[in-house]
Amino acid sequence: MKKIIIIFCSLLVFTPAIAKDPIRIGLIGLDTSHVTAFTKIINDVTAKDHIKGAKVVAAFKGGSPDIKSSISRVDGYTKTLEQKFGVEICQTIEELCGKVDAVMIESVDGRPHLAQARPVIAVGLPLFLDKPVAGSLSDTLKIYHLAKKAGVPIFSSSSLRYGKSTQAVRGGSIGKVTYARCSSPAKIEPHHPDLFWYGVHGCESLFTVMGTGCQSVIRRTTPEGLIEVEGTWEGGRTGIFREGKGYSGVARNSKGEEALVGAYDGYAPLVAEVIRFFKTKQPPVSAAETIELFAFMEAADESKRRDGKAVTINEVLAKAAQK
Repeated sequence: MKKIIIIFCSLLVFTPAIAKDPIRIGLIGLDTSHVTAFTKIINDVTAKDHIKGAKVVAAFKGGSPDIKSSISRVDGYTKTLEQKFGVEICQTIEELCGKVDAVMIESVDGRPHLAQARPVIAVGLPLFLDKPVAGSLSDTLKIYHLAKKAGVPIFSSSSLRYGKSTQAVRGGSIGKVTYARCSSPAKIEPHHPDLFWYGVHGCESLFTVMGTGCQSVIRRTTPEGLIEVEGTWEGGRTGIFREGKGYSGVARNSKGEEALVGAYDGYAPLVAEVIRFFKTKQPPVSAAETIELFAFMEAADESKRRDGKAVTINEVLAKAAQK
């Protein structure tokens, strides 16, 4: 009897340290292929890029009636999440928040992100916002302000931030970057600033290697009719976003040494960072960097409105803060 009691007590002591429940994730906005791709990586233990430690358990449909690529896809992705991955569909965001430990806002339309983030922040759940953070720079500032005021950890990123070559340069492989040029497609959606919808991918790569410190922006059109945006950073450093067919780029240091950047290496590296963030509550990308990235893209639109004249980051931030 004593041996049985000792063994039972040992199990009581050690079992909790071994068996730890995965983080329960809730998805908001089922109008993008990201929701099924991310859920497969997280929930499917047979997936080649499966990441342990979390499970998508609930979702809220969302969808924007005035964007065809949004509303036309919601039901299909919802069906896949329910039938293939066993995800529970909630009728409200508040209901979803009661069933999860962390939230990913995935709505392809950035405009509802502020309204969707409010109830999540209100209950204190760590929050990841897929690109774009919001549908405007003003809403971007409001989201980060709400989170800071409530003490809730949040972060946002495109998957392009976590390309291997881009992260190598971010980590110092060529030292301080004095010049970088990054390219991505830049399809325009009329309800968003031009680069928020898709150009954000290349801009994310650019800011990953350049960091903060952009002071002014000039936008122009290439001879081929493509978007090109040049930013001037502190110390005379230069960062350029150029619209392209794929994902690419180059970074250079003061010695002229170069490294390729901007490649797309799949969704798994981003998903891994999101899960790590949910566990540690430490955002891997600062609010300051993400806000400056979106100010860069907003300044590009303002430069376009002014026929290519330079627009400062401080100017667009001040204007957005007043809205």
